[in-house]
Amino acid sequence: MTNYLDFEKPLAEIEGKAEELRAMARANEDMDVTEEAGALDKKAATMLQDLYKGLTPWRKCQVARHPDRPHCRDYIKALFHEYTPLAGDRNFADDQAVMGGLARFNDRPVMVIGHEKGNDTKSRIQRNFGMARPEGYRKAIRLMEMADRFNLPVITLVDTPGAYPGKGAEERGQSEAIARATETCLQIGVPLVSVIIGEGGSGGAVAFASANRVAMLEHSVYSVISPEGCASILWKDSEKMREAAEALRLTAQDLHKLGVTDRIIPEPLGGAHRDPVKTIKAVGETIEGMLGELSEKNRKALVKARRDKFLAMGSKGLAA
Repeated sequence: MTNYLDFEKPLAEIEGKAEELRAMARANEDMDVTEEAGALDKKAATMLQDLYKGLTPWRKCQVARHPDRPHCRDYIKALFHEYTPLAGDRNFADDQAVMGGLARFNDRPVMVIGHEKGNDTKSRIQRNFGMARPEGYRKAIRLMEMADRFNLPVITLVDTPGAYPGKGAEERGQSEAIARATETCLQIGVPLVSVIIGEGGSGGAVAFASANRVAMLEHSVYSVISPEGCASILWKDSEKMREAAEALRLTAQDLHKLGVTDRIIPEPLGGAHRDPVKTIKAVGETIEGMLGELSEKNRKALVKARRDKFLAMGSKGLAA
């Protein structure tokens, strides 16, 4: 069953009518609805193309948050072999919002780390909706340091609304853990590539995405704060999220122009959730390409290139 976003309601009505006709035909063998259903399918395809032709930043946020989008575990299952999960920060606990471990990517040993939101009510609560606590970032630090020690490329998959802002997380040093994770990203001497597969929220995303190469799916978003949070601060009204989304320049297209990200990965028409297999394949090809670009660089060159990349951010405007 397809989950439709608010702006897709007209599309839902047309596709629903087509499915009703087919259900009636299945119940009555003498009924032929091929022509009528085909006409509705054609109309729905045209409407879908029109809806996604020029998505506003706010609508891109909605698509990036779609519950049926492929999540971190889907990418790991499809793209990585011999995945061995590694748990815990060796200090406090294991954060289920962050998953990671040793694996093979195209027969090459790597370390893969990512945010996992969950795909149903039980798993979303277990994963804390992808919002990591300090122990999640400390687990990521441990895994990145291990990868550095054994000279393994690091691949990170970012999909989080932001770091968890709860009292316990703050007491255990949330901001310090995020800063240390970001520092580790910038210091390790192995290739580090990152893909924003959904939401890239605040420092919780930067802690995984301070990489040599950063790619974004076409309808993913990456920003310092959510549109709702920004609207609450600037206008004291979270309903101004549409205006905030415009101002934040959080789309893959804007961030590519600004030089914050390196690549945009095309999504199937209607978003990644309409064809997860095609989306995951495109992400895998992009990761392979990014790792290939870094394969000849030595440790010092990788660290220097990463440092120079982030120091140069802000020098490129949207008009460039």
